[in-house]
Amino acid sequence: MAELLGRGHRVIASDMALDSYYIGEPRITQTQEDIFSGAPDIFDRLGRPDVLIHLAWEAGFVHNSAVHMQKLSAHFRFLTDMAAGGLADMAVMGSMHEVGFFEGAVTAEAPCNPLSLYGVAKNALRQALLIEAARQNFRLYWLRGYYIYGDDMRGSSIFAKISQAAAEGKKTFPFTTGQSKYDFIHIDELARQIVAAATQCGEPAAAPVTGVINVCSGKPVSLAQQVETFIKENGFDVKLEYGAFPDRPYDSREIWGDDGLIREILAKS
Repeated sequence: MAELLGRGHRVIASDMALDSYYIGEPRITQTQEDIFSGAPDIFDRLGRPDVLIHLAWEAGFVHNSAVHMQKLSAHFRFLTDMAAGGLADMAVMGSMHEVGFFEGAVTAEAPCNPLSLYGVAKNALRQALLIEAARQNFRLYWLRGYYIYGDDMRGSSIFAKISQAAAEGKKTFPFTTGQSKYDFIHIDELARQIVAAATQCGEPAAAPVTGVINVCSGKPVSLAQQVETFIKENGFDVKLEYGAFPDRPYDSREIWGDDGLIREILAKS
């Protein structure tokens, strides 16, 4: 939100907990409009925005929750109704879990074979929206995210859980082997990349980059190294219990995002 405001954009915010995030901010128009109501005029109800940044998702850290498939149609209807109403630019948050088991740098053209319900649902939404973008003639920016840290007391990530454990005075934290390598990005840098990609048509640059765009660091770092650094930087008195949990069988051993497209976008923003 701060990144959008800092770039001078007017923001219309829809969230399940608006007051806790945006209370008293005069530059933000808050709306309680239910984006999953099925209202065909949802684009008008939300103020006819120039750009939509869709981050909404339920149970993102519970990869095999049935809710991913149960809510898929609601997301699809909301997004296609927005396009039918006149939306020109649609940015939707994707996930590395669309890709499934993969070794190496993930490009926009990487084959996808998701191995969790979360990944299946995100992948299906991406495929459907790419079809609709061509049919309804809107610009789709599918922002494929990786591992995020920085908003560590609100979420359900490993970093949030360690922060919560430290706040509770716990001295140990059960962990995996930590040997797998992933792409980690701070939430502030992620916000910068998301906003730059979503608002390309507001820049005086050439034709925008559309389709799949990795929002990422472009660097593989072992989970153990990233978490140990996080603990040290925050001064937590917590020791990792390596091997307490097995590595998930569907997790790649070394996977990161190819950051070529987002660097191209950032250079023009």
